[in-house]
This record gives sequence, structure tokens and C-alpha cells, in this order.
Amino acid sequence: MNDDMLAKPWQNLAIQPEDVRETPKSDLDALIISAIQVDGDWVILSRYEDDIWQLTGFTTNVTINRTRLNFKTLPPAFRALMKAILYRYLRRGRRSADKPKGNMVRQLFNDARPFLRYLEQQGIEHFGAVPTLICASYVTASKAQFQTRGSTCKPLSARALQARFVAVEALYELSQYTNDRMLEHPWPDTSAKQIAGLIGSSQGGLTPLIPDDVFCTLFKRAYEKIENGKQLLELRDTLYEVALRRQSQSIASINQAKNRRLKILGWEGGLRSLNRALIDLRTACYIVLASTSGCRQHELTNLQLGASHRTQDDDGNIYHWMRSRSEKTYVGIHNWMIPEAAVRALRMMERWCAPYQTAIVTEILQRRRANPRDPQITEAQKHRHALFLSEHHSLGNQVRTLTNVALGMNLKKFAKDCGLSWDLASHQFRRKFANYAAHSRFGDLRYLKEHFAHWTLDMTLGYAYDDSCGQQLDLELYADVQAEIEDIKLGVVNNWLENTTLAGNYGRSIVQWRREPKNLLIYKDRASMVKSIAESTAIRSNGHAYCTADNDGCIGNTLERTRCANCNNAVIEPRHAVIYQRLYDDLKELLHCQNIGESGRLRVERDLNRCRDVLIHLGIKPELLII
Repeated sequence: MNDDMLAKPWQNLAIQPEDVRETPKSDLDALIISAIQVDGDWVILSRYEDDIWQLTGFTTNVTINRTRLNFKTLPPAFRALMKAILYRYLRRGRRSADKPKGNMVRQLFNDARPFLRYLEQQGIEHFGAVPTLICASYVTASKAQFQTRGSTCKPLSARALQARFVAVEALYELSQYTNDRMLEHPWPDTSAKQIAGLIGSSQGGLTPLIPDDVFCTLFKRAYEKIENGKQLLELRDTLYEVALRRQSQSIASINQAKNRRLKILGWEGGLRSLNRALIDLRTACYIVLASTSGCRQHELTNLQLGASHRTQDDDGNIYHWMRSRSEKTYVGIHNWMIPEAAVRALRMMERWCAPYQTAIVTEILQRRRANPRDPQITEAQKHRHALFLSEHHSLGNQVRTLTNVALGMNLKKFAKDCGLSWDLASHQFRRKFANYAAHSRFGDLRYLKEHFAHWTLDMTLGYAYDDSCGQQLDLELYADVQAEIEDIKLGVVNNWLENTTLAGNYGRSIVQWRREPKNLLIYKDRASMVKSIAESTAIRSNGHAYCTADNDGCIGNTLERTRCANCNNAVIEPRHAVIYQRLYDDLKELLHCQNIGESGRLRVERDLNRCRDVLIHLGIKPELLII
């Protein structure tokens, strides 16, 4: 490490230029790109002259190679220019935007590389010679490009194209602060989003929704592993004692002793099998936490010791909360409401990570003795209290936060071990949570009761506001849930407009309304019609009908369900027919009971007629419904 790395770089950073146009070569190479504090002392990580820039500002679950910019991977003609562009980007960001975080700088670097290589292929070696015609041909070439993933080969997605084209726009803007600026806007009459084909598209890169049967299998298996986790961790702790007593022996001898102990304790498969089971336990805890909180991956890997707490309202109701840091916004600390199942997963992870946290403490002590200004001391401290930890073999078995790449691989293996073919990814749990919460607010969570008797997700987003939690909730998750509710309503209304048979007075009114061509001409297209009706109609499910009343005072939703048959607010679809058929059959048997009295018989007849009326409107032949 150079002596100048012991300087106080924050003083130099404050006076460094906004761009490098007027900076002499002697001063240029010494410009500071990144620096960190190590136990109070500043240490420089990268300077302008370096071929590899080490960036900061990443989440802890990002692999180390993704935090670096290697300029040797760029065409030689553009390396110096890209340094000037990225320096400006780091110092000031783009117009009407904040300074970028490390991941945004890395993304621009990666997304710009295909364009630079394209220019090299066209024999262009500086930005001043880039006409709009070349940019247009780059668009055509990108849309014609195919990418191979596994056994499939397909064109770049609209989102991938947009990222490439946004990078070209950024290069144009930022190059204006260099000595080799792009003279013309790459596409002056349009935008990256439009030429990528995303204008007017609502789907874009929509996260796939995990099917209910797949999710139920995953969650059930994950929770079962947590229930058996205590015995697994006791086995692991026993092996640590074996290793401690034999620490002077070779690794091979220690492992043999561990396998012997496992066999005595009745564990089949040996040490390798146990290690795999421990990784699966960590994955299971992640699945339960992601499923019940709606957190993003980095928010869960940011969890630390003491992440859970609870509050109590004036009625004595207990609310469990999970605290973590979100890098999505600049707010930082957030609190998420969680059920007891998630609390149990947190407790399991606190015990699971204990030996890994000890390893980090040991590493920090060793590094301080060897070099008090080692930048890895600060890096290790970031992970000191994390729950989701892992040994990184590429870093000499250093213990750090579980990376997003490793977690993704573990999730896919977990799903495969469950006998599932679903391509599971961590970000899918957030949408699944939002979808379940949307259904809860929409009114039908019966499948949760059927599959998860040991927990409930009775969270209709009524977070208990209090002084400690109320100001730090994940409001973006509310927006995700609202989007899911809107999707559900659009699907329901679309079915109403397609079904030829609907029951309930409101349902029959819809059928009649559909038959008038003048009503359909009000809207420019079907999508506009569905959207307008969905937005203007209060819709919630009660299991046997859709209720469009704008209040919750209807007894048809609770005490007298057959009342929906002729209610002006009810829409009953063909899929509800099985419910009314079962009611009808049960009521027929009840009619023949001798001890229900005259009033009881009249009540049964009334409800029978209501069910019969619904079934007839749904297409059941009257002769099949004889009382």
C-alpha cells in the first residue's frame, strides 16, 4: 500500500474538479475515485489511473467482482473517454437525477459496452464521429441480436433493449463534459423507451406470479425444515465440539471423526449431507421470510441480529415487526409486519449464523494485527451482525453475506428437490406476497386456511401505526398490492363481459347491458371498457358471489348467503354454480325434516327457490332442479 493512501482523501474529494476537461495529465491520474474509512482512518481504494476501479455503495449481497469496473474489457480506443465519462457520472450524475450509487455506475458501464464494440466494428474511434445514422443502425442490430440461455435462443427483451439505448443516451449527455463529445443526440425525435417498444405496454418485465400449488408446496416444505431445524443445529454444534478437541489434527482426520459421530447419532449421509441440509435450512428461512413479509432480496440479506420486535395496541393485540435497511430508496430503515411463522424463522437464523459471525470477528482481529488500515476490515464489519451469511470459497472461505447469485442457485435447487419444475427466483416472492395481500383485501383467502393451518396471513395492510414503526413502513409495497388488486379487478370484469351467463341482479343487468350495441360504442376499445368499469365499480369476493356494494353492511356476505341470489349488488359467475348446487342439494334434504316447524319449512323453501333461480340463470336446465 502506497504512503499516499494514508492521506485524508475527503479533503481532496471536496476540491476535485467536476469533470476532467481542463485537468493536466500529472493531476489526472491522482484523482480519487473511491475511498473508505477503516477504524476512523481514510484509505483510498482506487485512483483515476487504475485500470480497475473499485466502487462503493453496493448492497452487501453483491459479489465482489460486480463492484469493480475493468476498463481493459472496453475497446482500447474508448477506454480513456469512458474514464472521463464515468468520472463525471460519479461526481454529478445525470441531469435531473441524484448522484448514482455503485450499482447504477456498474450498469451504465455494462450497458454501454455493446455500443462501444459496435462503434469499433464500424471503424469509429471517437465520439465526435458518431452520426445519428450509426445510432439508428445500432438499434437495428440490437433488435436482431439473439441471446442464448441454456437450451433456448431468443431475441433481447424490450427491457434489455431499453437498457442498452438508455446507456447510449447517457453517453451522449455525459460526453458533453469531455474533450470528445457526441455531436448529435442519438435519436432526437424519440426516446430509448419508445424505440425499445415499451411505450403503451403495461406488461414490460412483469415478474411471473408463482402458482398457488407451487407456492404451497414450497412454503410447506420450508416450514417443515424450520420445525426440524433445532435438531439439525444441535448436530452441527456437536461437530464443532469434535473439531475443537481435535484442532491440532489434519482436516481429513477431523472430518473422519465428525462422520463417525454423525453415524453414532443416527445421521445418514455423513458430513456432506449435513452441510447440504444446513444450506437448505437457510434457504427455507429465506422462503418463509420472503413469503410473509414481501421484502426484496437485499432487504432480507440486510437483516441483522435483533431484527424482530413487537408492539401492542390499546386492545391488547400483538403485532410482530421485522426491521431491516432498504437500499431501494434513501429512507434506509424500514419495518415490515410479519406473522409468528416469520418470527420463528428469524430466531432460527440467529442461531444458524452464530458460528459464521464468530468467524468474521476472528478475521477482523487477525487483519488488525497484520495491517490496521486493511480495507477488508471495514468490509468485514459490514457483515459482522448479518443473519444470512455464507463461506465464499472464491475469497479463501471468507464469511460474507450470502450473494444474490448463490441465493438464486439455492432457491432453484430447493424447488427442484420439492419435485417442482417452476423456475424459482427470489423477486417472485414479493409479487406473490402482494398478490395474496390483494386477495385478502379483495375478500377470499380460503386457500390459506386449507394449506397453512399453522399460520395466517390476515394482513389487510392495516399496519398498526405507532411512534416506532408508523413512519418507516414500506409504502412501495402498498403500491404493489394496489397494482395486484387492480389486476384482479380487471380480470373479474373481463370475465363478466365474456361470460354469456351471470346470475345475481347486478350480473343479469350486465348481461342485458352487453346486448345493447350503443353501450359498447361509448369506449374506443375493449381494454378501455374493461378498465373503466373496473375502476368505477366496488368489487370484492365473498366466496359465493362478487359484491359491488360500496359498504360492508350486507348480511348476504355473512349470515344469509342465499340473499345474493336476487341482490342488486351481486354478480354470480358460472364458477360459483357448484356452491349453489351443493346448497340446493343440502336444502332439499333439510326440507324433509319433521322437526323444523312451519317457519323453518318456509325459510328452507325460500332459500331453495333462491338457489334454483341462480342455477337456472347460470344455464342449469329447470327440469333438473325439481324440489
